[in-house]
Amino acid sequence: MKNYDKYQVGYFPPPQTEFEWHKKDHVEKAPIWCSVDLRDGNQALIVPMTLDEKLEFFQFLVKLGFKEIEVGFPAASKTEYTFLRKLIDDNLIPDDVTIQVLTQSRKHIIERTFESLVGVKKAVVHLYNSTSLAQREQVFKASKEEIIEIAVSGAKMIKEHAVHYPDTEFQFEYSPESFTGTEMEFARDICNAVIDIWQPTPEQKVIINLPATVSMSMPHVYANQIEFMSNSLHNRENVLISLHPHNDRGTGVADAELGLLAGGDRVEGTLFGNGERTGNVDIVTLAMNLFSHGVDPQLDFSNMPEVVEMYEKFTDLKVHPRQPYGGQLVFAAFSGSHQDAIAKGMKWRSDKGLHRWTVPYLPIDPQDVGREYEADVIRINSQSGKGGVAYILEQNYGFELPKAMREEVGYLMKGISDSAHKELSPKEIFEAFSKEYINYFDPIDITDATFKKISTYKSDDGMIVDMHVDINGETFELSAEGNGRLNAVNNGLKKTPYNFDYSLVTYSEHALETRSSSRAAAYICIQDSEGQKYWGVGTHEDIILASVNALVSALNRENKVKKFVK
Repeated sequence: MKNYDKYQVGYFPPPQTEFEWHKKDHVEKAPIWCSVDLRDGNQALIVPMTLDEKLEFFQFLVKLGFKEIEVGFPAASKTEYTFLRKLIDDNLIPDDVTIQVLTQSRKHIIERTFESLVGVKKAVVHLYNSTSLAQREQVFKASKEEIIEIAVSGAKMIKEHAVHYPDTEFQFEYSPESFTGTEMEFARDICNAVIDIWQPTPEQKVIINLPATVSMSMPHVYANQIEFMSNSLHNRENVLISLHPHNDRGTGVADAELGLLAGGDRVEGTLFGNGERTGNVDIVTLAMNLFSHGVDPQLDFSNMPEVVEMYEKFTDLKVHPRQPYGGQLVFAAFSGSHQDAIAKGMKWRSDKGLHRWTVPYLPIDPQDVGREYEADVIRINSQSGKGGVAYILEQNYGFELPKAMREEVGYLMKGISDSAHKELSPKEIFEAFSKEYINYFDPIDITDATFKKISTYKSDDGMIVDMHVDINGETFELSAEGNGRLNAVNNGLKKTPYNFDYSLVTYSEHALETRSSSRAAAYICIQDSEGQKYWGVGTHEDIILASVNALVSALNRENKVKKFVK
């Protein structure tokens, strides 16, 4: 690509070179979550939400477990002011939820912000001003001292106004906007100047929000910046470091995770990462990553389909089918080898009665986020294999295919999918399987069979069968002996004038349901004189008749290939 040389590093690494965050291998507890869907997310929409939509979205965020929600910039628009007043006047804010409002460091905006908060029980007042070198030089044309004065004057005004509202529990937050493009020593100095004004205490901690307003670096650099700030802030024990990563480089989640390792206490983000440009950090992914490491995320995404539905409703945006955890296809396995591994892993876990999750290819149990194995995990198309088809038939319909049969059935389904150029549903898979293998009675059909033991006082010498057999419209009344039921039926069939060419290779059976009156399934494989194998499946309430049906099905499948003649 041309013009690559016009781009240079725009971030400022901290002056120190030794850091501790990389010695940790995972985040051990959930951060304080703050949803900014109603402010940051809303301003990124082509058509911003209506008042009613914002109210409903707020209530949904509360349902998910958010305890801090940024509701808007009340001094910036009538809609945001009205929305905030509606929440307060109609007592729609639960006692354990704190709302957050944004303000610039300007007198009339701060005054309007506090007016909008009259009567609220708890609120975070979030002050920001831009601090990056690019903004100082190109936008504000201001010195470092002048930028610090903007922040300090805003901090003073907020502190002075707050004392006039004794019934409200205020918490103050400051953001050096465009933090990642700011010299770290300057970011430290301006944050400390604000902290010194607000004088945080254990009962009234201050939030210092360090946003990747524009993501400029690899995630480890952001983590270094966070650790430097964490080690450099005044009154650190009474300061909460908040992270607000954007996703310009596609690393918003990684930035947040490493930032938490580096000292972050709090994360501001949105559901599925909605936000300006490429979006904010995706709180769903971030929280579910914690969940996948055995950490309670303190947010409830156990009904992920509902989260997706509500998000799409409020934002008019679509969740990508491969979006982590929430996408329609994130648990779907089309690959034959993946399906086989998943099916075996699920059976291994079930057989051992394990609670711990270790199933191959599935980082979490889909059922923990409201997804179903049958509909969401094993999906069959032309790329699928024997394991996936067998899994679908067992999980949905109770048929436990013998291992030797699975490959043949898998190829059958692959061929159907390939010809139709589509994915096969479980119903379509079963219909094709049933049509091809189960109780296939044309042109051979044993319409009745009665068995009787051949036995004496001291021995069991086998079975006698009396059966009615229809072949190509002709009926035969046959009687034969054998060392077992199937052997007796075999011997009886060979008494017909037809040149049956087969030998029995394998037989298995099982109950299809757990009820005492359940049907049984039987599987038989026969082999002709040339070594070609044919499978048949029989079902019946009587396991003996199920096995007879399976044999007849196998014979009729052989007859399709090589017609039996007299």
